[in-house]
Amino acid sequence: MSNYRKTDPGLWTGRKSDSQLYLHEKVQCLDFGKMEFSSLRGDNFALLGYASDQGVIRNQGRKGASKGPDSIRQQLAKMPHHLNDGTLLWDIGNIHCEDGNMEKAQGVLGKIVTSILHQGWFPMLLGGGHDIAYGHYLGIKSYLNAQGKNQTLGIINFDAHFDLRSTEHANTSGTPFYQIARDCKMENNPFKYMCLGIRKDSNSKTLFHRARDLGVPYIEKKHFNLLHLNNIRYKLERFIGEVDVIYTTIDLDGFSSAYAAGVSAASPMGFSPEMVLECLEIVIDSKKLISMDIAEMNPTYDQDHQTAKLAASLIHYVMHNKT
Repeated sequence: MSNYRKTDPGLWTGRKSDSQLYLHEKVQCLDFGKMEFSSLRGDNFALLGYASDQGVIRNQGRKGASKGPDSIRQQLAKMPHHLNDGTLLWDIGNIHCEDGNMEKAQGVLGKIVTSILHQGWFPMLLGGGHDIAYGHYLGIKSYLNAQGKNQTLGIINFDAHFDLRSTEHANTSGTPFYQIARDCKMENNPFKYMCLGIRKDSNSKTLFHRARDLGVPYIEKKHFNLLHLNNIRYKLERFIGEVDVIYTTIDLDGFSSAYAAGVSAASPMGFSPEMVLECLEIVIDSKKLISMDIAEMNPTYDQDHQTAKLAASLIHYVMHNKT
């Protein structure tokens, strides 16, 4: 599997203890190509990186997101954990984009996601451009099809952008949910996609019209704050009630650059971490969340690792509230 690389265990360093108090002491790095999956089943967490910024480059964004997964790992490693001994944390490695072939990388990513889900593990994907979402979706779709239960998948995207751009010229980091919508139409499946934090200064009129035509519910950034939490909760719970399982994706460029400067398209006008945590709690409490990813981490533009720390804290939050 030429696109695959095992994680360098040296990335996982931090304060040492005698009782595995920190995540770098808890994590186990595995080589996906050599894994005996059947012997490793359980209610565990699996980290998988998408080390690609090809979609960002195609979308005329800032290069550097291919280094995102490892920068998140380095900050996550230092954090304490409160997981019980029976809950394991696996680091599966990274998928790389070779020779600009983003579509191949997405396909490999999808196959590994499917394998992770079949193990009963919870995938936590680290990006990388937001084109991670299409590969992630392919893996979830394959898994759900194999279950034969005709389950409806809901996608919740925390983002400033719809990422519903046309694929007329190329697939990019701005097209994944349009690609998903197109696939759903071809396969006669419902397209259930909700966006939280959308900004008018980040989406063209065409994209708003496309979202409307595709029946995409969204909450604009101006209403995505604690003052409107009750209304947000109502809309989010209504969406959750319409689906069987949920895939959540967090684009770090949706946050204000005060929290996340290290992204491909930074802006001071984004939302706050508190709002995302409030919504994640609602999603987790539904018991429908089966997978998540964090996209657009770009360490080239990070300041004092703050964006990587934010991404790591979000993963830490989900990991500890889902158990």
